[in-house]
Order: sequence, then C-alpha cells, then structure tokens
Amino acid sequence: MNTRKKLILALSSALAFVGLLGCGTSNHLQTITLSTSATGGFFNIKGEGGTLQLVATGNYGSSKTHDLTHVATYTMTPVGDSNDGGRPTQVFTPLPDPPQTATINATGLVTAVPPFACTWIDGEADPTQNKPSWLLTGSYQVIATFQGITSQPVYIGVGSAAGNGPFGGCGP
Repeated sequence: MNTRKKLILALSSALAFVGLLGCGTSNHLQTITLSTSATGGFFNIKGEGGTLQLVATGNYGSSKTHDLTHVATYTMTPVGDSNDGGRPTQVFTPLPDPPQTATINATGLVTAVPPFACTWIDGEADPTQNKPSWLLTGSYQVIATFQGITSQPVYIGVGSAAGNGPFGGCGP
C-alpha cells in the first residue's frame, strides 16, 4: 500500500472515530437557570444594604452544567409598585429604575440601596391579629444572558423600608 493510500485511510478512520464520539451529544449551551442559595421560595432582599446572591447555571446539551455566575450579564427591570404608606392609608409609587432602590453587580449580587423601599403589603384585614398575610406589590425582574442564551426571569421583592405589617414590618 502506498503512502498516499495509508494517509487517506488513516485520516478517514480518524474522522469516523471523532464523528462517532460526538454522535447524539452536544456540548452547546441550551438554557440558563437563575437560582439563589437562600432558603424558601421567595427571592427577597431584606433591610438597608441587604443582599441576595444569584447563581446562574448553564445547562448544556451533553447534560452537564457549569456555573456561569461570574461570566453572565445581568439585566434588572422594575415591575409594579412600592408601598410607601402605613395603615390605614396605602400610598403606592412605581419602583424606580436601578441603580435606585436595588442594584445588581457583574457577579449577580443584588443589594438594597437608597431610596429604600417596601414592595410588600400586609393584606390582613385586622391589623390587631399580628399575623401578616404578605402580598407582593412590586419586584425587580432579573434575567441573565450568556452566549446569546437568556435565563428564565426571577422576581425579587424588596423589604428595605418600613411597611404596614406588625410593628412597621415589611415582607416575609
């Protein structure tokens, strides 16, 4: 067998082998999931200067995951209102755009900043019960983007100012 035929046979075998290894799998980013290490089902920042660390997880076609928290780009948009009044009157104002009330940095850390706000309202009809029934009046929608893929939105309530709950509380 001459050298040219050997080279073509070796190259063909190598291409076939590489093709078989990649068959049915893809290592392309499919989705991004935003989550937090905080307990409970709510995304919420509490107190003046309170923080919440978001985690962006890349989900790949090969069923592998990768932490994208420090390489994703974050977008935060206000949705709804802030509760600026106590009982018996409620005053609602639209949430301001970041960097007011809440900011998010390049690593997904959300921080409550001035002007502080309360996006929760105690819906309990009898305030003497001291058993609040928290309702969300507004939040900040956050999405993460990496390589053209966008995460599901998460909504973050803010409890950095006094509210209408028992003893001026704001949120769960």
